Amino acid sequence: MNQSKTTTDTSTVQDDLQAQVIDLQMSLAHLEVTVERLDDVITRQDKDIHTLQRQLQLIYKQIENQDPESGIAPFDVMADRPPHY
Repeated sequence: MNQSKTTTDTSTVQDDLQAQVIDLQMSLAHLEVTVERLDDVITRQDKDIHTLQRQLQLIYKQIENQDPESGIAPFDVMADRPPHY
């Protein structure tokens, strides 16, 4: 009877270990998918940032090349005050 109990205990331990390994493998697979998705997002955001930087540089160049007299008028608090004041 002692031998039978030991065999059952060993089998139960092996089943528990196998279940834990399967859980770890599933968790790892989910993490790998998450990392791939995050990498895709970061890659897209990096491209967007570079595009926005180029656009901002173009805007700065346009502003620098503009005639100062045809530029945006400075803000005047008294002249631009709403009518209800």
